[in-house]
Amino acid sequence: MKRPESPTIDIHSHFFPPITRDEAAQLDPDNAPWLQDNGDGTGHIMTGSRAFRPVYSALWDPARRIEEMDATGVDIQIMCATPVMFGAQYPVERVLPWAERMNDYALELCSHNPQRLKPLAQVPLQNIDAACQEASRAKRSGHLGVQIGNHMQEKDLDHEDMITFLTHCAHEDIPLLVHPWDMMGGENRMKKWMLPWLVAMPAETQLGILSLILSGAFERLPRSLKICFAHGGGSFAFLLGRVENAWRERDIVREDCPHPPSHYVDRFYVDSAVFDPRSLRLLVDVMGEERVMLGSDYPYPLGERKVGQLIQEAGFDAATQNRLRSTNASEFFNL
Repeated sequence: MKRPESPTIDIHSHFFPPITRDEAAQLDPDNAPWLQDNGDGTGHIMTGSRAFRPVYSALWDPARRIEEMDATGVDIQIMCATPVMFGAQYPVERVLPWAERMNDYALELCSHNPQRLKPLAQVPLQNIDAACQEASRAKRSGHLGVQIGNHMQEKDLDHEDMITFLTHCAHEDIPLLVHPWDMMGGENRMKKWMLPWLVAMPAETQLGILSLILSGAFERLPRSLKICFAHGGGSFAFLLGRVENAWRERDIVREDCPHPPSHYVDRFYVDSAVFDPRSLRLLVDVMGEERVMLGSDYPYPLGERKVGQLIQEAGFDAATQNRLRSTNASEFFNL
């Protein structure tokens, strides 16, 4: 099959560097994440002595990553931390040097082929001054932008601390990828069947978006802010009609939000990781073709296995496919 002339850019992929247990112990000897490499291409992300997640070497081996990119026709992959690396529960004195080291690890992995592998940084959001400092340092050192979680403990994206950080990124032209994490529901209700990923993760993403819309935060944030929500924006596109109806009918929903929620869809982007052509067509219809970018969640098993296939098979014309697969990401990340 003839390859498209413009590059295929996957904006949502993860890495986990070869963190040793001793290195992790500098953050927390009992709970910090590290990599158990089995030496056969498989391994485990560990938290202290506990197995957190089975993984394979594409997470930490850039040569294997490039091989798999070649197999699926991906030209450029934007890599970000696995959220367990964030260290949100630790004091800034410990987590700032940790974030700096993880960001340097990302650059080391991408140095294998810097034309094709591009990193996003992580920052210590428990201290906004430190987060702004590290976001700017990371950009100067070669990161395309920053990945953050959709909340910081009890602080949603509309919290004043978070607004300060978002404003800093807008002024510094630092693009942001917002990833759901630390999901709602707890172990009692999200007890098995991967319900945190199937139910709480889309809800967390929608909560992040609505916290910016309904709070009026988008009215105060610079329009230059580049912010993208992973996993297709979660439940947002499908439930926008419900939110719009609530805004029309209840003054408490309108209290801090001067315009209908749909007014703000031009203030943020989403990735394409929705796994169904009908869902992707709805997403593009709601967001506009200029606001959706190819994202796979590679190399985790709940990601898109054949990266970009969904966009190819959703029935879009060639110009729209090119926007979703390449142009939007190139503009968003200044490639």
